[in-house]
Amino acid sequence: MAMLTEVVSEPHSCSWQDRAARVLTAGGFGNFDPGVVIKRGSAARVWDTDDREYVDFLIGSGPMLVGHAHPEVVDVVQKQVADGTTFFASNPHGIALAEEICSAVACAEEVRYGATGTEAILYAVRVARAFTGRPKILKFEGGYHGTTDEAQMSLAPKRLANFPQAVPDSAGISEHVRDHVLVAPFNDADAVIKLLDEHDGEIAAVLAEPLQRLIPPTPGFLETLRAETKRRGVLLIFDEIVTGFRLAYGGAQEAYGVTPDLCTLGKTVGGGFPLSAIAGRADVMALFDEAVSGDQHVSLGGTLSGNPVASVAGLKTLQILRREGAYEKIENTGRQIMSAIANAFSKRSIPVQVVGVPVMFDAVFTSEPVRDYRAGFRANRDHAKIFNRVLRDHGILKPPSKFYISLAHTEDDVAQVTTAIDAAAEAIANA
Repeated sequence: MAMLTEVVSEPHSCSWQDRAARVLTAGGFGNFDPGVVIKRGSAARVWDTDDREYVDFLIGSGPMLVGHAHPEVVDVVQKQVADGTTFFASNPHGIALAEEICSAVACAEEVRYGATGTEAILYAVRVARAFTGRPKILKFEGGYHGTTDEAQMSLAPKRLANFPQAVPDSAGISEHVRDHVLVAPFNDADAVIKLLDEHDGEIAAVLAEPLQRLIPPTPGFLETLRAETKRRGVLLIFDEIVTGFRLAYGGAQEAYGVTPDLCTLGKTVGGGFPLSAIAGRADVMALFDEAVSGDQHVSLGGTLSGNPVASVAGLKTLQILRREGAYEKIENTGRQIMSAIANAFSKRSIPVQVVGVPVMFDAVFTSEPVRDYRAGFRANRDHAKIFNRVLRDHGILKPPSKFYISLAHTEDDVAQVTTAIDAAAEAIANA
């Protein structure tokens, strides 16, 4: 045990990146630039192992909506850790969190937990097939739904196939999966209706991010999905792993006024700890109950599902977000940064679209409106690389294609990123 403590806590003769390269595939966790090793976060700032400070717009890829190490979240987590970290059996905090989800989310009559977004999507698709008795799933090109076989179809295809052909984004996916996934362009209601007609009686569910990555739905698109799926007995699944409790307290369902049959939740709802949920209609969710579902039973369980640490962190995070002015503050921060991007590139006559909504967005270097994956695919990637590199050089940490805004971001953070954006625009102008 002493040897383990020494490895973890004592200074080492080589860098953390060097150490990672020896034991981790590709030198990292497979999520983000392995050259960045973060040791600490507080509010909207993080520090790497070289003590470099960043304004953080990565925020853990979304979960830290109220900021890192929020003192109220830390307090309840520490108290729960002292009382036990997981029990496998139900716990009061997990029950209370499910109550809050059902109160806040329009489609949520019942809830089942997982630990990751990928799990939630896997089970939502599986229960849709079991409920309808149909084999096929319709999804949208460019939509991100984790790493299940179905989700890895046409996520970010480098080869643009004819619709509705699905293109696997990963090796190792069985060929038959392609036959059961139909792919449509986002925001094209006519294409969806055509596929629903052509495959009538075969489609179990339409799976959609209501805000696809950063691309908002065009007026009427989600409403058409709802009406057409309902008419045909197809389940509508909203992947709200990202948008849940972010676009509004009730998620995209509240923001856009469209209620699906099922939704998946994650990120914010776990308060920075591993937790996801499937929520939806009671008659569909009943298939997870072996006592009543019989041959239609869909087994769903996990060692850490609904664990009390994640549940209490999620409950406290949601309590903070319910406070007056919380969403207005997040959105105001986002609008200022969106305006800074538009202004910096406009005055230099560099084509850019600020794609997204105030809580999450990015600069896409194109002159055409970005309504679907292919418009983004045609954008200037070299400009995007310069943009991200210059921001990093100015102490801004962000994903390659997104700003996540948190409640913890301040006016000082906005001023720093505005300066960085202007420097990035100048660098692109001179490239």
